[in-house]
Formats: sequence, structure tokens, C-alpha cells
Amino acid sequence: MSERFFHLLDEDSSTQARRGRVVTKHGEIETPIFMPVGTQATVKAVFPWTLEAIGAQIILGNTYHLNLRPTSELVRDMGGLHQFMGWQGPILTDSGGFQVFSLAKLRKLREDGVEFKSHLDGRKIFLGPKESLDIQSNLGSDIHMVLDECPPFPCDKPACAEAVNRTLRWAEISRGYAEEIGVFERGNFVFGIVQGSTYEDLRRQCAERLAVMDFPGYAIGGVSVGEPEPEMLAQIEMTAPFIPREKPRYAMGIGTPDQLLKMVARGVDMFDCVMPTRAARHGTAYTPWGKVNMRNERWKCDGSSLVEGFDNPTCQRFSRAYLRHLTVTGEPLGGMLLSLHNLHFYIDLMEQTREHIQAGDFGTWHEEWIDRYLSGDGTPND
Repeated sequence: MSERFFHLLDEDSSTQARRGRVVTKHGEIETPIFMPVGTQATVKAVFPWTLEAIGAQIILGNTYHLNLRPTSELVRDMGGLHQFMGWQGPILTDSGGFQVFSLAKLRKLREDGVEFKSHLDGRKIFLGPKESLDIQSNLGSDIHMVLDECPPFPCDKPACAEAVNRTLRWAEISRGYAEEIGVFERGNFVFGIVQGSTYEDLRRQCAERLAVMDFPGYAIGGVSVGEPEPEMLAQIEMTAPFIPREKPRYAMGIGTPDQLLKMVARGVDMFDCVMPTRAARHGTAYTPWGKVNMRNERWKCDGSSLVEGFDNPTCQRFSRAYLRHLTVTGEPLGGMLLSLHNLHFYIDLMEQTREHIQAGDFGTWHEEWIDRYLSGDGTPND
């Protein structure tokens, strides 16, 4: 199963960076890869055909939210999530486990799953490891995630150990149930999720026990939940070495452009984050020279592109002055154009990353790139 699903193509000699290929029935995915987030069966403010044009290889859907609206049964009856949202590439769906963390005030943990009060109308909803996979099977995603418990930060060790043990119990149930309902026979895959917060022994214990279950891939969960960046990177470092080398590694819900490169250097293959589109809706654009606040007066008369020569319509057709105008006047087109640019920026950064891993100079290149990005003010300097 793993040989057909993931192929490890290159490994960097000076870091833990890897280049690989994930094979799904809806297409191949070159890694390292950034995956745009489509929580409600749409990547906010971006057309599916535009995502294809800027090189998106795989997108995400949200199990919890799509099961509330429009319901997974409706999506199934409409031909599955690919057909429903007009996206024919690979799709990964989360398990609802993050909502255990983000909707803590609306949920009650049980040994067999999580009882939620809907954030929409207050009705009770139960989500267990089997229910989560049933929903994802209805959606028809290529990669399903197991239900897990994401502990908060900070989290004391006894509480974290309890979350890890519950995550492992649910993972074991999920692994067997995936076989029972034919997930793998349909050509789809399931990822385990490593939890453990900032506790190295719990991270290792969780990763090693999940490895025995032989999932096709593994995610590093419970990062970017409020901890400072050094703690986040430490969690990646204490987890990645215990995920089987021949399986893809997915860091969930992170991060900034420089953080992506730092995590690639620590052996991570897959990423997702709402940051590119969320930042765009608030008037922020990403460039190789740092972030740009499009509301800034300095861009009012600037006729240059965000990134000269960058191959997306935002950079090819529009000036910083026009993008600022759209932003300060609240025109929806501003958020759409910045979302398109930011997603392309992230996707292109991962394409560059793959090229440099293959060329053998990723170590030097990524350090220089991060230094330029973090020291810049959005003004081209090379």
C-alpha cells in the first residue's frame, strides 16, 4: 500500500529535507507541497480553475463543517466532494479533531468520541472515530484523517498523556474500521496523527505506536495552537524522526512562508494553512522581501507589481497602487486578487523547494531565502 502511495525521490545531504511523490486516484502530488484550505467546499475567494492555473495539486475540506452544511449525505448523493465543488484533483479531509480543540466550549469528550453542540443552532452532534471515517467516505476524499484529540497549549503532562492515549485508541479503531468499510479498496488512504504537545517522550510514544498500525501516512498534530515558534519547531524535531521514513509527513495547519521552509528542513512533506487567504482578506500580501501591508500610504502611487515577473494575473495585470485602492475601499476584488497571489506565492515557494532539494543546494538556499524574507519590508532589493 505505501509503495503505491508514496515514493521518496531525493533527500538533502545537509538537512532532513526530502522530495517525494504521493500517488492518488485523482492525480499525483509532488512533495514538499502546500495545500490550500477549502473548509466549506471552497477555497475562499478563488475559483477552482484558478487554483489549477497557479499549480495547486491538492486542496482540503473540513469534515465537521461539511457534515453540518450541506451534510455529507447530500455531498455523497451529488457525486462526492470532487463533483460537488468542481475540483478534480486530490482532496484531503480533516477528521474533525481540530474542532475538539477550537470548539472546546461547545464539546464534551467521551471515551468513544466527542459530543458537540453545533455552533450554528446548538443541536447535539456526536463524532467518533467510525463516524468521522463514515463522513469522509461520503465526501469521497482521497486522504482521510483519523479522529484525534488535539490538546491545548500549555497542557500539563497528565492531561496530555490522556489525550495521547485517547488518540491512540481512536487511531486503532479507525485503522480497523477503514479496512472494514473498504477505504483502501476504493483507492483512498488514511493518515494517523501524532499528538503529545511539547513532551518529547509522549511524542515518541505516540509516533512509534502509530507506526506499528501501518497507516499510509502520518500527520504531526497539535502544533501552532498558541505556542511560540521555537516550541513549534521543537515539536516537529521530536516527532519527525519517529515517523517511518517511507511514509509522507504532514504538519497540520501551519504556517508562515519561512516556517514552511524551516519545517521542510526538519523532514516535513505536506502543509496546509488558512493564512494565505485570511491575510489577503485583511490586506496583506507575501513577497520574497517580506510581507506587504496594502493599506500603507507608501503604495498609493506605486505602479510596480507585487512581484515583477511573477506568473499570476495579480502580478501580471495590476499595480501595487491599484491593489491598495481596492483594499482601502473594501472592494471584494482586492481580497480575491491578493488571495490568488498569496496562494500562488506559497505554491511556488514549494516548487522552488523541490527544485533545490533535487539540485542538492537546499540547505544554503533556504537559509538565504529566510534571511531575505525576514529582513525585508516588502520592497524588492535584488
